[in-house]
Amino acid sequence: IIAISKGPERNAGKEFYHVLGRESFALPYQSPIAFYLQNLRDEAHRFAIGTHRKKRAKSIYKSQIDEIEGIGAKRKRDLLNFFGSVEQIKEAGLQDIMKVAGISKKTAEKIYNYFHN
Repeated sequence: IIAISKGPERNAGKEFYHVLGRESFALPYQSPIAFYLQNLRDEAHRFAIGTHRKKRAKSIYKSQIDEIEGIGAKRKRDLLNFFGSVEQIKEAGLQDIMKVAGISKKTAEKIYNYFHN
């Protein structure tokens, strides 16, 4: 296992390499080994950041509505477009929920009961 740190000024090209059981060391800036290790680090960071962003983006679109049986992406979108937010759906009465296009009385009751029971 090798760790890479940028050093006190945090400038690229002045990295220190840390290996368990050895003293930290620097490699020459133009060294092919340093270039390889930096690319390896950058790729690991790119992958980790990309995965984190995907997970965060996915969680933004998740809400309590997703837990209601019979409510898929289209009905969820229709409900949010009609009411504007999950909070507004929670406050809506049964008749208000039934005003949303594509929401039957049975589905409206499921939604209403989910938030009020």
